[in-house]
Amino acid sequence: MHDFERLLPNTPDPTTTTASTPAWSRERLRELGMTTDLLTAARILGIGRTTAYKLARAGTFPVPAVRIGHSYRIPVALLVELLGLDKEPPA
Repeated sequence: MHDFERLLPNTPDPTTTTASTPAWSRERLRELGMTTDLLTAARILGIGRTTAYKLARAGTFPVPAVRIGHSYRIPVALLVELLGLDKEPPA
């Protein structure tokens, strides 16, 4: 199971379709832990599976992808920073 699937609600939301993905808030990203898998990071960034793996292999994924064995791990803190969610919203 990918980290993304772990955070999905157990009950379907009638306001969304199966093609849509949930919004990623700073809190939801932090719930992923220190790292997440490549496919979850790709979904967050709107990148397809094949493209994500091509970018990771080429070293051009939008954030550094760490290769561990046969898989890639993505630091969540760098995703938060890339998305601009590392700054506190204005009061």
